[in-house]
Amino acid sequence: MENFIPTLLSWLSTAGYILLCLFLFGFSIAIHEFGHFIVALKLGYRVERFSIGFGPAIWKRKWYGVEYRISWILLGGYVSIPDVDPEGTKKLEGGAENGEQGTEKVVMPPWKDLLVAVAGPAMNIVLAVVLAFALSFIPGARFGTSPAHVDGIMEGSPADRGGLMEGDTVVSVGGHQIATWTDMLQEVQFAANRETEFVVKRGDELKTLRLTPEVKENGVAYIGAINLIPRDEVSAVWMPSRSAWEQVKWDAGAVFRALKGLVTPKEMKATGKAVGGPVLIAKQTYKTIRSDIWDGIGFLRFINTNLAVMNLLPIPVLDGGLILFSLIAIVFRRRIPEKFTAVVTTVFMYILIALMLFLVGRDFWRMGDLSKKVDLGELRQQSRESLGLDKDDENVSSATNGVSAVSAASNATATATGRVAPAQTNSVPPVKKEGADVP
Repeated sequence: MENFIPTLLSWLSTAGYILLCLFLFGFSIAIHEFGHFIVALKLGYRVERFSIGFGPAIWKRKWYGVEYRISWILLGGYVSIPDVDPEGTKKLEGGAENGEQGTEKVVMPPWKDLLVAVAGPAMNIVLAVVLAFALSFIPGARFGTSPAHVDGIMEGSPADRGGLMEGDTVVSVGGHQIATWTDMLQEVQFAANRETEFVVKRGDELKTLRLTPEVKENGVAYIGAINLIPRDEVSAVWMPSRSAWEQVKWDAGAVFRALKGLVTPKEMKATGKAVGGPVLIAKQTYKTIRSDIWDGIGFLRFINTNLAVMNLLPIPVLDGGLILFSLIAIVFRRRIPEKFTAVVTTVFMYILIALMLFLVGRDFWRMGDLSKKVDLGELRQQSRESLGLDKDDENVSSATNGVSAVSAASNATATATGRVAPAQTNSVPPVKKEGADVP
């Protein structure tokens, strides 16, 4: 009985954090869909439904001719706009209901379609900028980056075998310039299992080394170099600067670097192995918010930037697909045939659903695999022994981050929001809660 109250409080605390995560993620989806919703209404479109989630409704209510609902599959959301949505998407939305089947589609000017499509990502950008500005004024929010300086090498690691030495500063990896330790974490992941050129500054000289990052069972690449960070200077990797512009710039850069990795032949395999799904992004959000609320708000900013960028990709089903179709209609003064857009959109819808299911399954497999095979305690001890640190050292935390979390832009995860059948790939950086990093 004496343990009942503490256990109950712990459960309630965990439930509270989970509900907060769901609220924040749901808010990001809602703000995206609200952009489509309000612009569509202002431009004279018929709007049938505003939904958080897909499939059958958990809760719904009709107000001023629009049905508002929360649906069972909470992997995104949509606004049902018959005059914009291609045919064939009703299945994903939960099926046509009374009064919806057979409604004649009204053809609107393509510039209006364009504005409706852009409005969703634009709202995510607005929210990201607002959050970035808000964080910049909060004294308790921690910001900063660490230089790519090597403070130690783990014995027998790829860095040790490749000739990397304590005191070196990494200048480039695989031809990509390195400014911070996070940059190096990122490029190490893209170079997984591939001999890669590392240029380092050693004293006053530049030296070129050849290292082959190894991959742990959880899909994360590492080389075994250690970077020490004073405990009071530790910050999440997505919190690079108090400048709002630098925050959003970092977010967008991380996404574009991950996209580049997915389409670059020599990086494609390593990047693909790092791709995760909504389960990992939910876990990451929960861990971040529970650890530090301001880091959690920063992560929400990062998610919104991701949603904006990924939804603008010119892929049918996503907002970028509608933008592409609208631009073609504006430039050539002729619309792409409705039957063609319907077929293409439906095909991509099912492809993205299949990809989402695959990623969700792999997320669960990886979570179990990581807990069984990656001994972070052993890694922590190895890094401390390599540096000669005392177990209870108060100035430097243990070094586990390089293996327990993927580099800033390459741990791509998928989440969902969008106009009709969204399934985007978003890059999720690691939570940098350790005072020493081991890529």
